[in-house]
Amino acid sequence: MRPDETNFDRRTLLQLTGASLAVLGAASLSSHAKAQPMPDHADNFYKSDRVTVRKVTFKTQYQTTVAGNLFLPKDLDQGAKTAAIVVGHPMGAVKEQSANLYATKMAEQGFVAMSLDLPFWGESEGLPRNAVSPDFYAEAFSAAVDFLGTRPFVDRERIGAIGVCGSGSFVISAAKIDPRMKAIATVSMYDMGAANRDALNHSLTLTQRKEIIAAAAQQRYAEFEGGKTEYTGGTTHSLTADTDPIQREFYDFYRTPRGEFTPVGGSPQTTTHPTLSSNVKFMNFYPFDDIDTISPRPMLFISGDQAHSREFSAEAYRRAAEPKELVWVPGAGHVDLYDRVDLIPFDKLTGFFRRHLAA
Repeated sequence: MRPDETNFDRRTLLQLTGASLAVLGAASLSSHAKAQPMPDHADNFYKSDRVTVRKVTFKTQYQTTVAGNLFLPKDLDQGAKTAAIVVGHPMGAVKEQSANLYATKMAEQGFVAMSLDLPFWGESEGLPRNAVSPDFYAEAFSAAVDFLGTRPFVDRERIGAIGVCGSGSFVISAAKIDPRMKAIATVSMYDMGAANRDALNHSLTLTQRKEIIAAAAQQRYAEFEGGKTEYTGGTTHSLTADTDPIQREFYDFYRTPRGEFTPVGGSPQTTTHPTLSSNVKFMNFYPFDDIDTISPRPMLFISGDQAHSREFSAEAYRRAAEPKELVWVPGAGHVDLYDRVDLIPFDKLTGFFRRHLAA
């Protein structure tokens, strides 16, 4: 149920901002967000004996450092020019959560692949930690193209990108102004702008949105004067009888051995949680505006047909220009496509990139 607009206290605001906005739409989506403790074939930390991994760092246009993992096929001919793929992790996650898995699987198929930590998260630079900046996130994808396109074994005319969950919207934002990304795929995409402005199923009212914005603005004063940083949204750290189905779905990944990961120097209490004062930056984020200008570069949208987030992939597909493709994965929820290797259509991704990044 929607919280009472006339009784909006600070605790409610903290709960509604960030990824927790999803709970507003949970009542109407409960049948599409069933919790699955350690589902079969979940393999987030998958490793391959056919792939070598190197830690890399590179600079953004703003001279901040982004950290990534570079995945190379063991049989790579480093004297040749090979197609490459950048992979971005879910919002609030790090490259070790979902992005490494996708990059490893793409490297097994002969691509050079790289997962990255978005700025302010994981091993990438940026203060305060867990800050929200859609522009910096999009810039990280372009900086990754800078890096890959200057490797002697990469064909800079054959670079693609995959964005999982929130990174799906960030890679779209990047691709609109970076034609070096020749083919773009999103998986379980969240439009982080719409998710924060409207929540799922447009269940957040304008009054509630303004309350969230006002609370964030007041928090700026507190932090400017040396007060404690507040965090918001993200994934709950414990389950109760009242925990909504969507939070349970995220909990089963982020708070269990299935996908739990705390970066060096990080805190388990703040993983997945953006800062309250910065999270409103998403209110000004409109990744689908002008998405049609990416054409004629191809776009592939993949979502589970049971995913609570499916509205975002459907809307992006509707607004994109040809060539485009929308793939519904039967029986898959949102988080299933983070790591369920039996459900993730890696063959579809492989075919898409082989076709559109062909020599």
